[in-house]
Amino acid sequence: MGKFSIIAELWTFLKVRKKWWLAPIILFLVLLGGLIFLTQGSALAPFIYTIF
Repeated sequence: MGKFSIIAELWTFLKVRKKWWLAPIILFLVLLGGLIFLTQGSALAPFIYTIF
């Protein structure tokens, strides 16, 4: 439950504090991190990095 407790705590924070505007930012950062992680050793890496 270690990894999922952070997600549950973040969800609780968003609900209690009504900080719904943070949700798209967090989602974008997670997707961007996943994209960089998955393309780290591939031939697509130079093309991905030129976007940023």
